[in-house]
Amino acid sequence: MAVLTQPDRPAGRGRTVAAGPVKQLAIALGIPVLQPATLKTGEAQAALHELAPDLLVVVAYGLLLPAPVLALPRLGCVNVHASLLPRWRGASPIQAAVLAGDPETGVSIMQLEAGLDTGPVYATAKVAIGADETAGEIEARLARLGADTLGGLLEDLLASRLRPVAQPDEGVTYARRISKAEALIDWRESAVAIARRVRAWNPWPVAETRFEGQQLRCFASEVAGEELPDATREPGQVLASDARGIEVQTGVGRLRLRTVQLPGRQRVAAADFARGRSLVGKVLG
Repeated sequence: MAVLTQPDRPAGRGRTVAAGPVKQLAIALGIPVLQPATLKTGEAQAALHELAPDLLVVVAYGLLLPAPVLALPRLGCVNVHASLLPRWRGASPIQAAVLAGDPETGVSIMQLEAGLDTGPVYATAKVAIGADETAGEIEARLARLGADTLGGLLEDLLASRLRPVAQPDEGVTYARRISKAEALIDWRESAVAIARRVRAWNPWPVAETRFEGQQLRCFASEVAGEELPDATREPGQVLASDARGIEVQTGVGRLRLRTVQLPGRQRVAAADFARGRSLVGKVLG
């Protein structure tokens, strides 16, 4: 038995190279750790071959498995994917589900093959998405659900008692990799769309706007109204600030910011941020 995880990388404000949580737990449990930068080299594949694995379990590994690695385990490679396949194949299925307003998501225990999340599925488990739930909160729930679902299948997988079912051709969607550049809020979008972005980009890359030339990060928000703006309002204009937060005009409707953060400061309730500031009439972005 062994654990494969990506190489140690700089983390935190000091950018100190540190072991990730997977490596830390493996070491604590006395499990050997391999950290190849790629699995495409003969050296990395030889190290895996020496382990003679029966089964390879992949969870958010972040590196593509080349054909020789996929063919190595006696029972193949099993992936825990954070969506209800074939919906949201790809790199960011949780964020994609939030952005699309999906009412539910879940995990799929699937057999890996050369295509992008195209392999047949052994089992799925569903959960409802909360109205205010962030991508980070959903990910934490799906991590536990995925572990429990896989754990319930392992005995049968190792005994070759399970047969996966091919994914249907209908309903295929793809979740592309997200980037930091997408964090900037476009106030011309609707309040509903922006509220979904705030949830989807929490904890990364975190939705942001500009306030008096400074970055203002937005961690929580809610739709405050869905009417069209009139001639006296423009997208990004602050309409009100009170104990509930900061109300901002969007392309369609009003968005209430609930938790915000300036650079170098702690995140705070938007009502506390607004206290002592004259915000009404100012335009964000």
